[in-house]
Amino acid sequence: MPYEVRGGVALHAGEVWPFVQDVQELERSSFGTALHEFRKELKGCKLLGKDRFKWAGQAERMRDELRRKHCRAFLTRGLEKKKPTRDEFTAYGQACLEMARGMFRLMRDHKARLFAAVIPRITKRPTTIEAEEYLRKDHVFLLQRFFDFLEQERQHGLLVMDEADKTADRRFVRRLERYFVRTQTGRQRAVWIVPTPFFVSSDMTYPVQAADLAIYCVNWGFRRVREMDAATRADIAEEFEASLSELQFDGDAYRDGEVYREFGIVYVPDPYTSR
Repeated sequence: MPYEVRGGVALHAGEVWPFVQDVQELERSSFGTALHEFRKELKGCKLLGKDRFKWAGQAERMRDELRRKHCRAFLTRGLEKKKPTRDEFTAYGQACLEMARGMFRLMRDHKARLFAAVIPRITKRPTTIEAEEYLRKDHVFLLQRFFDFLEQERQHGLLVMDEADKTADRRFVRRLERYFVRTQTGRQRAVWIVPTPFFVSSDMTYPVQAADLAIYCVNWGFRRVREMDAATRADIAEEFEASLSELQFDGDAYRDGEVYREFGIVYVPDPYTSR
């Protein structure tokens, strides 16, 4: 991946269930089934891998019912360890792109807001106590933008996170608690951000899968932030960069008595140094 990107999407509580229902309907419309029944999930690298674009372009766009029929056959062959036919590869590639486009449309329709902090992929953590025990700067900037959004909306916000390694998750929670309890800025932001995160399994949580898709596209296809000059994938940039710009938070922030414009996607070249 060109960068390391942390972030997510904000959905109003009243939009979560309607969003989930719409994603489930989109999934059935695209693939003809629910992917979890075939041990798959809607991750960005699965929907938008280079081979998906290649498969999709092998033939003209299929009729919906034919695409769904071939997709079910493709997924069944995967469970049976059999090689799909060319038509089945084509159908599955087209379904993946249909699903990705539809998820961006649903995020827009349900008023989701995108937040992402980007750092160079070659970043190495220093062997210092501060680096081990305190939040990185990109995480702080991410929380800053989420706080500014919540303050603007006059709403409280939860942090719902994709669970990973439990040891790493506990370490991150410890850093978060130290930030929200021991720093003045953290205590201020706890007014709107509930400082205790909730961890979920992404393969059972559609909003987290939508966030994964958006973050994957930021990594490969969003270069509208100064200094972000890593290699891109033209297929993703052409399809989704405009949607990412539309989804990202865009609002007013305040510092030292001055108002400035702030965006949800931020590039942080030096996450461990102060400047």
